Amino acid sequence: MNTPGQNSNAVAELVMGMLVYAVRNFYNGKSGSELMGKKLGLLAFGNVGRNVARIAKGFGMDVYAFDEFVPADKIEEAGVHAVANRDALFETCDVVSLHIPATAETKQSINYAVVNKMHKGGILVNTARKEVINEPELLKLMAERTDLKYITDIMPDADAEFKAFEGRYFATPKKMGAQTEEANINAGLAAANQIADFFKTGNKRFQVNK
Repeated sequence: MNTPGQNSNAVAELVMGMLVYAVRNFYNGKSGSELMGKKLGLLAFGNVGRNVARIAKGFGMDVYAFDEFVPADKIEEAGVHAVANRDALFETCDVVSLHIPATAETKQSINYAVVNKMHKGGILVNTARKEVINEPELLKLMAERTDLKYITDIMPDADAEFKAFEGRYFATPKKMGAQTEEANINAGLAAANQIADFFKTGNKRFQVNK
């Protein structure tokens, strides 16, 4: 059984926590910057994206989003600026946070050309899937653009190579998106309720293996 949406707040908190860590130069003793006034772009606007937007607005960030499956008016209703496409999101924002699944269309799609559209001092945040990043091309771009930062809770295959960009790269040792006590309890309750509902009504809405 799947537990959609149960842990989206935990992931959103992680995104914003890592982002604060990044803009403060990973607390290395050097002056950092603030999130207030910066433009945050969300690539996909599901449960996690909506929670990231909610928290980011509390920091005074200006939030933008693109999701090909969510109408622009629904994004705007959430107090978020809708943009026309993915490239416009990268061109507009200081920070882009990825929330897309790994599909045939999205795998390796976050590449040199796309990320290079970001503003000077841009930050790429990936708490989605490792496969959506074209690692060789991102490594090439970070070598050329010393202003860019990459933070993720999914350790890249090329972690050792990324570590060469000290002060501009951070990855957690393992996937940390929903690793909180509350999220684990919520996931367990959701799974139990879904199993009970299956035996009671035959509901297979969240069935994973078919």
